[in-house]
Amino acid sequence: MTQPAAPMSQITDMSAHALSQAIHSKQFSCREVMQAYLQRIAEVNPHVNALINLRDPQDLLRQADERDAQLARGESMGWMHGMPQAIKDLSNTAGIPTVMGSPLMRNFVPAEDGLMAQRMKAAGCIVIGKTNVPEFGLGSHSFNEVFGVTRNPYDLSKTAGGSSGGAAVALATRMLPVADGSDFMGSLRNPAAWTNGFGFRPSQGRVPLWPAADAFISQLSTEGPMARTVQDVAMLLGTQAGYSAKAPLSLASFENTPDLIAYYAQLKRATGRFDHSKAKIGWLGDLSGYLAMEPGILAVCEQGLRRFEGLGCTVEPMALGIAPEPVWQAWLVWRRALVAARIKPFLLNPKNRASIKPEALWEHDQAATLTGNELMAASVQRTAFYEHLLTLFETHDFLALPTTQVWPFDAALRWPSHINGIEMDTYHRWMEVVIYATFAGLPCISVPVGFDARGLPMGMQIIGKPQADIDVLQLAHAYEQVSQEVLMRRPPAL
Repeated sequence: MTQPAAPMSQITDMSAHALSQAIHSKQFSCREVMQAYLQRIAEVNPHVNALINLRDPQDLLRQADERDAQLARGESMGWMHGMPQAIKDLSNTAGIPTVMGSPLMRNFVPAEDGLMAQRMKAAGCIVIGKTNVPEFGLGSHSFNEVFGVTRNPYDLSKTAGGSSGGAAVALATRMLPVADGSDFMGSLRNPAAWTNGFGFRPSQGRVPLWPAADAFISQLSTEGPMARTVQDVAMLLGTQAGYSAKAPLSLASFENTPDLIAYYAQLKRATGRFDHSKAKIGWLGDLSGYLAMEPGILAVCEQGLRRFEGLGCTVEPMALGIAPEPVWQAWLVWRRALVAARIKPFLLNPKNRASIKPEALWEHDQAATLTGNELMAASVQRTAFYEHLLTLFETHDFLALPTTQVWPFDAALRWPSHINGIEMDTYHRWMEVVIYATFAGLPCISVPVGFDARGLPMGMQIIGKPQADIDVLQLAHAYEQVSQEVLMRRPPAL
C-alpha cells in the first residue's frame, strides 16, 4: 500500500542536520524532499524573489531519483545527500549562469564549478539554481537590473540586505535547508541579521576561494555558511573548509581537526565542556558614539548580551582604544584597490560604463590614481589595527558589536543616505560596523537578538580571536539554546 505523501512543511521546516538524518534513515525519499522544496519555492519565491535561474523541475526530480537509487545500494555521497541547494550568484556553477547581478554577465555560463560548489556537490547536494545578489555583490541591498530586488519576508517593503540577501531570504522562508554565501563587508552577517538567522564569516583562509584572478592580495572577502541553526552552520562550514593548493593562503585544517565532515560532533563535545562562567565579552557598542546608530539597535543588542550573562558570561562595556577614522580610511584604500580590479576588465570596452551601476563605477574611478605607496601605507595601518585588537583579546575572549547600524530600510532605496540626520559620505558608510572583523581576518558570527516594534529583526556580531572559529561557534551554540523565543519568530506572511 502506498504511503501518503508527507506534508510539505514537515520536510521544509526541518533543520539541515535533521533533514540529512531523515533522508539517510529513509524517513523521506530524496524525491519527496525535492518535491516539497519545489512546491515551497513555487508558493513563496514570487513574493520575495530570492532564488534565480531555477533549474527544470523534472531534471531536479530525476537527480533526486538518482540519489534515492544510490541510497538503495547503500551508497551515500555525504551529509548533504539529496538536499536541494542554491549557490550564491557570485560563485561559479557549471552549466548554470553566473550573472553577478550584472547585465554584462547575463549570458555567462561557466564550464566548471567554483571550489565551494564542488565541495558541496561532493557532499551530495543537488543544485537547484542561484540566490540573488546586488550587482557585482556591491552594497548590502540585493537588487540588480537583471533579476530585480529581493524582499525581506518580515516586511516585503523592506530590503533583506546583501550581498547574500537571496540566500538569507531563502533560508528564512524555508525554500532552502541551508545556504552558502560570501562576506566582504558583512555580506554573510547583514542579511542574516535582517532575516533572523545565523551568518558566519570564517577566519580568513578557512574557506578557500577558487577561481580567483588574484590569490595573494585579495584577502578581504571569504565564502562561508548561513543557516537557521548553529549546528547547520558548523556542518556546512565543515564541507566548505579545508586547504586547497588552488588557494595558497588557505588554512590547512580546523585546529588539528582533520575530519571536517565530523566537525559538528567535535563542536558539540567541546560545547559540553565549555565553561561559560569564564568567557569574557567586550561590548564595543557604537564605539563610544563614533558610529551613527538608528534608535533601538543598541537596546535590542543589549537584550542579547543579557542572554550571554544568563549563560554565566561576563559582559563588559569596552572602548575600541584607538581612533576608528584612520581604520576606515585604510579600509577605503584596500576596498577601492580590490573592487576596482574586479570592475576594470568590464571597462576595457568604454561602452560598458552605461551598463554598470554608479556605485561600482565610483569604486573603480576612486582607485584610478591610487599608488602602490598608498596601498602599502593602508596595509601598515591595517597591521597596526590588527595588532591593537590582539591587545583587546589579552583581557577578553570575544568582542561584540551590532551587526548593522540601521534597521531594514525601504527596498526602493539604493542605500541609506543618512542615519539620525548624519550624512553617509559613501554608499557603504552605513555598514562601517562590519569592517573590523573583516579587516583583521577574524572569525565572526551574527546571532539574532530581537525585533523592533514593527517586527523587523536585528543581529549582533560576536568576534573571536585569530583562527578561533570553534570558540565562536561554541559560544553561539550555547546562546542559541537560551534564545528560542527570538529564533522561533518566523516571517509573518509566508
